[in-house]
Amino acid sequence: MKRSILLSVGAMVFATSALAGKEEKVQWAELPAAVQKTITDNAEGGKVEEIEKETKSKDGKAITVYEAEVKKPDGKKVEIKVGEDGKLIELERD
Repeated sequence: MKRSILLSVGAMVFATSALAGKEEKVQWAELPAAVQKTITDNAEGGKVEEIEKETKSKDGKAITVYEAEVKKPDGKKVEIKVGEDGKLIELERD
């Protein structure tokens, strides 16, 4: 009995740590439409250079955040973080 409990706890810890901060590069076409719109609305006329999708655990739930790096026409950079529902999470300007 103790062994099965330990195995279950170990599996839960492994599953939780697997979700903590998993990042992968994604293409524009892979983004939900609401995420594309939010990035476009906040890109300040710049070009999206890279997009990452991060899946992490918050309050026991898996959440997805998209992070776009944008280079504006004046050379400055903008970092846009958007939730999978399209809500702006953070906007950081260079």
